[in-house]
Formats: sequence, structure tokens, C-alpha cells
Amino acid sequence: MSTSFTLTSAEFSEGSHLDAAYQADRDNQSPALQWQGAPAETRSFAIAMHDPDAPTGGAGWWHWLAFNIPADTQALPRNAGAAGGDNMPAGTRQMRNDGGNLGYMGCYPPEGDPAHRYIFTVYALNTDKLDIAADATTSLAGFMVNAHTVAKASLTAYYARPAAAAESV
Repeated sequence: MSTSFTLTSAEFSEGSHLDAAYQADRDNQSPALQWQGAPAETRSFAIAMHDPDAPTGGAGWWHWLAFNIPADTQALPRNAGAAGGDNMPAGTRQMRNDGGNLGYMGCYPPEGDPAHRYIFTVYALNTDKLDIAADATTSLAGFMVNAHTVAKASLTAYYARPAAAAESV
């Protein structure tokens, strides 16, 4: 795997805490992301956001998975993951997130949980197009993405929702 392949964002840095604007019930917009250094054999990209700390019995929570991103793409603007796909490069497909909706789903850890990790990963793929059924699970799509990965780069940020204030009786 390439060590010069990198993923960055102008909106947050590795290990930083995300702003509340990224919360699912707030702006719910994917951040701007940029990558560079993909291997020469890259024919397309996929992008994902995963919360491995979600209380799901070990599976984590898939917030976003998009693939068939053209190989000449090196960045996605803020809100590229909008449900309609209008902000993504032509030909890109988005899967249903674990909340059941197409496109990006913002951070939404349980109130009072320690900060969850939100891992954004860009995958350089050795194929122009993944043929994945629209009703496929994110796990199946992730398997297909990984089977065609020639390099990947990740960027991790944290987010926590404070515990709700107790109601007085």
C-alpha cells in the first residue's frame, strides 16, 4: 500500500474534535476532503466515514460510503454527501448509511458517551466501476471496495454529545 497517499480536510485535522455542525440533527453536511499521492494504477476512488465506537455489538456505524468516484478527482466539497448525489462527481454512487438513508449521515453518538472516533477513508481502486446492487448492505459494498483497493488513506476526528441536563422534579 502506498505511504505517500494522504487524506486531509481544511475543516479539521487528524485527531481534532469535530464541530457540532457535523452532527446529524444539525447541518448534517459532509466535510470538504482532499487527497493526493494516489498510485498510478488508480482507476477510481471510494470514500467512507465509519464510527467504530458506536454501541452496535462490534460492527460500528457506517455513516457514509460512496464509490465510482472518477480517478481524476482529488477533492470533494463540503456537503458532497448530500442524499441526491448532486454534489458528487458524475457517475459516483452512494450507499445507504446505517441509518437507512442514501448519502452522508452526520455524527450522532449517544448523549454522554465518551468522544467517538469518526474515521474518513479514501480508497484508491483498481477498477473504473464497482457494480454493487442498490439494495446491498454497506458490509457487502465495503467488501467489494476492499477487494479492489490498491491504497487507502484515513483521517480520524472525534465527536461527543454532552449528557442531557437532568430535568428537575
